[in-house]
Amino acid sequence: MPQEDSDVMTDKMTLHWSPRSPYVRKVMVVAHELDVVDRLACVRTVVGGTEPHLPLMQENPLGKIPTLVTPDCGYLYDSIVVCEYLNHHAQGSLFPTDFPARMQALRWQALGSGMLDISLLRLTERNKSDTMRSAPHQALWEAKIRACIPALEAEAEALAATPFNIGHVTLGVALAYLDFRFAAEAWQQGHPRLAAWHAAFSARPSVIATAFAEG
Repeated sequence: MPQEDSDVMTDKMTLHWSPRSPYVRKVMVVAHELDVVDRLACVRTVVGGTEPHLPLMQENPLGKIPTLVTPDCGYLYDSIVVCEYLNHHAQGSLFPTDFPARMQALRWQALGSGMLDISLLRLTERNKSDTMRSAPHQALWEAKIRACIPALEAEAEALAATPFNIGHVTLGVALAYLDFRFAAEAWQQGHPRLAAWHAAFSARPSVIATAFAEG
C-alpha cells in the first residue's frame, strides 16, 4: 500500500551529492528552507570527466547529480524534479499555486537553470588545453551570461518584493556559482540592485549552510 505524504517525509532519503555542484546546492538550499535536511542521507558521488559512474547509472541512467532515492517515487533526478518533490511532501510554498505567480517563479527558475548550464559549459571549456578550446563557443557563452545580468538587474526590485520561491533559489545559486568559478568577472559591478538582492539572498541561513566547496 502506498505511504501517505505525512509518512514519506519521516523516512530517510538518499541524495547523491557533491559540494561543488550548483544543482545539488539548489536542492540543499530547498531542503534547508523546508526544514527536511535531516531526512537526507547525503552520499558523496563524483561524476563528470570521461569515466561513467556505473553504480549511479543503475539509479539514474544519465549518471548525473543530484539523484534522490525516495520511498514512494523511486529514483528522482534533475534538481527541478527533486525540488518539487521535496516541496510537495513538506507542504512548502516554494512553487506557487497561483498561476501568474507560478509562471513568474518557473520563468526565473528557467533563467537560473540556463545560466548554470552555460556556466558549466564554460568551465569545461576553460579546463581544456589551449589547442582544444573553442574561442567561438567561449565568446557565445560569455555573451549569454553578460545578457542575463542586466536583465536580472531590471528585475531586482521584483525579486526583492516577491515571496521567496524556487525562482529565487535558482537565480541566487546561479549568481553564487559565477562568484565561485568566475569571480574575476565581478558581475556585481554596474548592477547595484541585483548585487543588493543577492547579498540578502546570501545571508539566508539556508544559503550560508550550503556554501560551495572544492573536494
